[in-house]
Amino acid sequence: MDNGESSYRRFRIDGDEQGLVEIIKEYKDGLIFYLNSFVGNLSVAEELCEDTFVLIGTKKPKDKGKGSFKTWLYTIGRNIAVDYLRKQKRKNETPIETVFGLSDDEQAFEDEFIKEERNKTLYSAMKKLKAEYRQVLWLIYFENFSNKEVSAVMKKSVHAVETLAYRARIALKNELEKEGFNYEEL
Repeated sequence: MDNGESSYRRFRIDGDEQGLVEIIKEYKDGLIFYLNSFVGNLSVAEELCEDTFVLIGTKKPKDKGKGSFKTWLYTIGRNIAVDYLRKQKRKNETPIETVFGLSDDEQAFEDEFIKEERNKTLYSAMKKLKAEYRQVLWLIYFENFSNKEVSAVMKKSVHAVETLAYRARIALKNELEKEGFNYEEL
């Protein structure tokens, strides 16, 4: 699959349902985790991810080809999340904070346990950051987006994304140091 574009084209133009299934399988998990970094609630993130795929499955919007398919898909997801947060703000409801879902399975090896603890600390520290900081760090480091792709998703200039990423890294470093971890070890 060439970044989802051909699968979506098959679905949108030819009506091949398998194309949509391929897209969902390929991007569902990453999109859920990205949306979770945005809204701070895993259950809501799953619903927003579902809404994103329902939108592209029913309305079949056209990808304008300005970036990669993944960037386009994440932008749609972000817009849906922004709408959700806007509606929640109007209702004066705040989403219930959910612990970032990590596996509770006991680790057989000490290295896995240490890695798991580091991940928990990292996710915990990220949850304490401003939403924009979480979002930019997630896209750059977990989704491997370029600054240009991040700027398209977040609707900011590349320079603004670079500045935001720099400030986010400093904020994350400070949070990790409060937890007693050396930032460079992660």
